[in-house]
Amino acid sequence: MSESEMDAAIEALCRSKAEEFRLIGYEHVTSKDIWNCISSKYEKEGIPPLYKLTNDILSLKVMAFMNFMTISAYKGSSFD
Repeated sequence: MSESEMDAAIEALCRSKAEEFRLIGYEHVTSKDIWNCISSKYEKEGIPPLYKLTNDILSLKVMAFMNFMTISAYKGSSFD
């Protein structure tokens, strides 16, 4: 799988998870929000293999996401 294909696959997964959250009432969630939440976990370690990222995106729960967003809003955004 090429790097661009991998990026597209991750983006699609993030969009899918964002859509799932919008369906349950979190209407302003974007795929970038999902990516920032997942990737923040790996700031010091570097990005893990694709299977690990896939599992993390698919298993992301609303409470973990909302905790991340609350902490991010409190600290200020460090990513754009």
